Amino acid sequence: MTMVAMKLFVAFLVIICLLAPPTSAESTDFEYCNKRANYDVKVSGIDITPYPVSGGKKTTFSISANTGKNLTGGKLVIDVNYLFFHVHHEAIDLCKETSCPASGDFVISHSQELPGFTPPGSYTLTMKMVDEKNKQLSCISFGFNIWFIAESQALAASS
Repeated sequence: MTMVAMKLFVAFLVIICLLAPPTSAESTDFEYCNKRANYDVKVSGIDITPYPVSGGKKTTFSISANTGKNLTGGKLVIDVNYLFFHVHHEAIDLCKETSCPASGDFVISHSQELPGFTPPGSYTLTMKMVDEKNKQLSCISFGFNIWFIAESQALAASS
């Protein structure tokens, strides 16, 4: 193989690695915003479907949780950072994302279609859950990646 052909082959491999997502879903961990807090709502896992996430496609974030309280309302406050830049903020009615009243084991499911061009890379999502009186019930943070090319795999994260 000539030197020119070898350089073209290496460049081709680098491009494939940059554009193609990993072939297996990697586990991602979530963290509580305050590790010392005794939150009323405990999160047990996160499913992101499809994973990896890609622009222009609907993505669903499903958060499995448990509480000893009877949640009749409240909101989710979601903030997303790309690298070090704050890129998204929204507050959502809790009862639109899960069945209310919620108690015991329940799932919060939020779907969102990302813009057609969403920069690829690492993102961090922080979700705060508050009740009707604005008392914080839980707060978690987790990372996810957005790729140029998506696969229809799901990433299950649990902590």
